[in-house]
Amino acid sequence: MDPNASADLSFLRKLVFGVSQNVLDPAQDYLFESRLTGLLRNYGMTRIGELVLHLRARNDPVLERAVAEAMTINETSFFRDRRPFELLRTEVLPRLIESRRSSRSLRLWSAACSTGQEAYSLAMLILDRAATLVGWNIRIEGTDISSEVIARAQAGMYQRAEIERGLTGCHLIRYFDREGEAWTVNPELRSLCNFRQANLCGPRMPFSRAVDRFDLILLRNVMLYFSQEHRRALLAGIHRLLPPDGVLVLGASEQPADPSLWTPVLSGGACYFKPRQPS
Repeated sequence: MDPNASADLSFLRKLVFGVSQNVLDPAQDYLFESRLTGLLRNYGMTRIGELVLHLRARNDPVLERAVAEAMTINETSFFRDRRPFELLRTEVLPRLIESRRSSRSLRLWSAACSTGQEAYSLAMLILDRAATLVGWNIRIEGTDISSEVIARAQAGMYQRAEIERGLTGCHLIRYFDREGEAWTVNPELRSLCNFRQANLCGPRMPFSRAVDRFDLILLRNVMLYFSQEHRRALLAGIHRLLPPDGVLVLGASEQPADPSLWTPVLSGGACYFKPRQPS
């Protein structure tokens, strides 16, 4: 590889890490070419070398964030990895609902929500129980570092290929409206979900006020791309957002960076974690 090109890619990897703490493997450097094509075009550039030259020469936080967002992996689907959602449906949500009957309130967070399918899947599980939750205050927060995918989540419009990934016919009929070749979440589903851009590894947690508490947090398949240091810091922050009976769901291959803060619960071929006080 051209030494200049190698230095440019190394610069971009460090830039992405500095903005998002996303650790990019040099073996995947080829992705820069495909994922930055649109960004280069928008800025009147044709080569990655031009982009790096621009970024080295001046402070441009908007462009830096755009590069980091373009390199974020946004793989998702409705009810992705069925077992965790089945566990939520049959065990986790019923128990949380029973324990919150006095407050009649539930707050859930889909962290790294991508284009919104995970948050809307949670909303469908909630609305499937709507008859028992009349008068409840229920809110699902979805956050992602990418403004582009947040805009798509807010729009709630999905193409056939996205609908066919994980969505049952019953849920499609009940919670979506057909618009040409696409489907849009209906007002009932949309009303439960709020989406906004946020960086999980920024200087402050997306939710950091004393009143910010969640009953359930989904943080799935995102920490794989973080350093151990940032995994530990992120999970420590999330630990503060959960009450003692709150629930954290990670990806199937993910484990807490500090096991002393979490109690794993295995059920139905899936696992979730409950916060505990460090000894």
